Amino acid sequence: MKNSKFSPEVCERAVRLVLKHRGGHPSQRACIESITSKIGCTAHTLDNWMKQHERNSGRRVGPTTEDAKRIKDLEREVRELCKANEILKLASAFFAQAELDRRIKS
Repeated sequence: MKNSKFSPEVCERAVRLVLKHRGGHPSQRACIESITSKIGCTAHTLDNWMKQHERNSGRRVGPTTEDAKRIKDLEREVRELCKANEILKLASAFFAQAELDRRIKS
């Protein structure tokens, strides 16, 4: 449950509150709306935290927080490797041309 404005502890506490009190409300949405005023976030934000909690606990299809982090890390690694490959291609072409120029002059 990544969020720049709210700490992970606040996110987890909000989710626990929804899980604990949703039986006392006509719907999960009503429970979420009652808790958002206490937490200081929007209902949409808390609903997203609940969905992520459901994915993390296997009750909803989709990437877990750990999976999403791993995917992001792998995408970053792929970008870095592509940049390194491009640099190596350019260096290889440069040195190949320099070798050709050296042979022609000899």
